[in-house]
Amino acid sequence: MNRRPEHLTEREEEILRCIRRWIEDKGEGPSVRQLAHAVGMRCTASVVYHLANLERSGALIRDGRGWNTCRLGH
Repeated sequence: MNRRPEHLTEREEEILRCIRRWIEDKGEGPSVRQLAHAVGMRCTASVVYHLANLERSGALIRDGRGWNTCRLGH
């Protein structure tokens, strides 16, 4: 079951959709720069902010230090 917390923003939902597609296509998550480009954001710090929120909510789980090692949570 792919339930998401109700408190995610539209941008966070967009980022999750992008990560899901990226993992399905390439077998691993995108880098922060790749993700920023894919969702139309210029500032990688903003992407990291949203990724951290997603990790805190349990929607993403990082297996290593980089965000491209993330997998989708609950």
